[in-house]
Formats: sequence, C-alpha cells, structure tokens
Amino acid sequence: MNANIVHPGADALPDHPFYPLGVALPGYIANELTTIQILAIFSGTCAAVMLPSLVAINRTRPDLPKRELSTALWFILCGCIHLILEGYFAFNAVATSRHVLAQLWKEYSLSDSRYLTRDAFVVSMETVTAVCWGPLSFFCAWSIVADHPARHVLQAVISLGQIYGDVLYYGTCTLEYVVRALEFSRPEPYYFYGYYVFLNAIWIVIPSMLLWSSCKKITRAFARVQQLEATRNGKIH
Repeated sequence: MNANIVHPGADALPDHPFYPLGVALPGYIANELTTIQILAIFSGTCAAVMLPSLVAINRTRPDLPKRELSTALWFILCGCIHLILEGYFAFNAVATSRHVLAQLWKEYSLSDSRYLTRDAFVVSMETVTAVCWGPLSFFCAWSIVADHPARHVLQAVISLGQIYGDVLYYGTCTLEYVVRALEFSRPEPYYFYGYYVFLNAIWIVIPSMLLWSSCKKITRAFARVQQLEATRNGKIH
C-alpha cells in the first residue's frame, strides 16, 4: 500500500483537488493565483527571456540561419525552464509554499500529483535535469551562436538526456496505472492531454529531431576525417 494514500470514509472529502482521491498532502496550501494568471505569468516570463535573446543573437550573428537561430532560442528556453523552474522544484516542497513557482507546479500537478508528494523518481529526474541539462543548455545555445566545434556533441547529449528522462517519466506513471491502478491526473481531459501528454511530448519531439540532426553531422564529420586519413595514408605509401 502506498504510504501517501489514505482511504477516507464514505462521507469524507479530500481537502485538495488532486488525484488519486485521498492522497496525503500534509500542510498543503491552495493556490491564490487562478489558472489564467499562472499561464499568463509563465508565458510572459518566457517572452521576456526569448525576445531580448532574439535581439542579442541577431546583433551578434546577423548571418545566423533561421534554423540555427531557432535552435539557439530553444536551448535558451530549455536552460531557463530546467535551471529555474525545475531547479526550484528539485530543492523545494511545492505543496506547502505560496511562491509563484510553487503555484505553477501545483497547477501542473493537477495532471500529476507525484510532484506534490515528492515522489522519489520525479525528484531525482528533475534534479538531474536542473543540475545537468540546465547549464549545458545555455552552453549549447552559446556554442551555436559562436559556431563552436562542441556544438553538436552538446546538442546530442542534452537531447538524448531530455528524451531519456521523458520516456522514464511516462513509463513510471504508466506502470503505476497498469500495475497498481493509480491515476495521478484529475479526470478532466485537458489536464491529462493538455498538461501531462502535450507539454511533456514537446521534450520528446524537438529533442528527437535535434538528436537526429547532430548524429548526422557527427557521422559525416567522422566519415570525412576517415576519408582524409585514407587519402593521406595512400599518398604516404
């Protein structure tokens, strides 16, 4: 039996909106901000980061192809989300906090209450994401703008890490449902499909494309090196 689950009597009602019904959240503090306000704060903050970044990159590298520009902005966004948002969760109990970042996590937790119960996997996964992929995402964005040779190695490592974490995230939640019949999302479809499925799928789709692109670039680079070495050895012999 899950230690975080209590089984209220027939007339008892949970003092919070999270699933599974009866999940224990000691010291839980309800959000003061509405869903619209939380989404507006999140969107506005992202815009406040991305727009100056776009201007700065265009000034630094006006010749940077649009695809490369978009990729650099993607990693800047990843760096902010991983380091600040996920970093806050990794080191703070969000269920008992009124901080705006805690309220954002409580809104998302309507689709996955494991974030409020400090589930061991979720905390571990988010800590690795914040500590590793956060700083490296900023470094990767810089390497794209600076045309640094390490760019595709960084891009491949970060993207693979994001995919791996997301697959495990989906997998552990699915396993809990299949094996133990536990549902961590509220029954409204927009929580499950909007928050849980769609938002997380972004970090599978885009990293998959970037990983494929980097693998092709790295493979071509090694093939070229091998060709040059073969040509040089042929001349020597």
